[in-house]
Amino acid sequence: MEKLGLRSSSTQAKIMGTIVSISGAMVVVLYEGPAVIETSFQSPSLSVHFPLSSSLSNWVIGGLLLAVEYLLFSMWYIVQTQVMRIYPSELIVVFLYNLCATVISAPVSLLVDKNLSGWRLRPGIALVAIVYSGFASAFSNIVHTWGLHLKGPLYISIFRPLSIAIAAAIGVIFLGDALYLGSVVGAIIISIGFYAVLWGKAKEAEEEEMSEDCDFGSLGSSSYGKTPLLQRNEAEDM
Repeated sequence: MEKLGLRSSSTQAKIMGTIVSISGAMVVVLYEGPAVIETSFQSPSLSVHFPLSSSLSNWVIGGLLLAVEYLLFSMWYIVQTQVMRIYPSELIVVFLYNLCATVISAPVSLLVDKNLSGWRLRPGIALVAIVYSGFASAFSNIVHTWGLHLKGPLYISIFRPLSIAIAAAIGVIFLGDALYLGSVVGAIIISIGFYAVLWGKAKEAEEEEMSEDCDFGSLGSSSYGKTPLLQRNEAEDM
């Protein structure tokens, strides 16, 4: 788990880096700005329901649900880190996690969609998307669990704001989306905060190594001081 020492430079770097990364993610989401790179093709005109035309109550409910989701995510990362300390087996933990999620979501899905024809798997892009989603989510859970076991919850959580910038870059490169100034500025801010957190983690690891070396040295000197005088003289004569 993370150590919180407000006077430590590593803790200050981690706190400031986290705040900066979250601020950068908010810039990417809330600020668009002028287009830096225009879209490479014209998208077909489709009747899309824009969320800006929805009622204010839906926005409030959606925002509250997202806030609760990420709060539960942070708590889940902390709990999962403790679980990995007790039972350090990533594959079994991820298997049990997905099994519990399936057992819980299956009856809820059947209650929501009672039309059994909608559960039939037909060959096509829908089947490819389902199979890809299953394997990708399982791989993502394994990587997250492995990272929690090695580095702790903060190291994994800091990648979430960075994923917003990565998604924007992938959209520009592979989908031909337009690149806006808000995405560029937000990505730069996220990168600065991400680097600050990584620097704080490296500094904390260095401080822990120095503390362990000092403890080992003091333990050796104290054990040498407690050695009986006769045995010490015999060891020096040899």
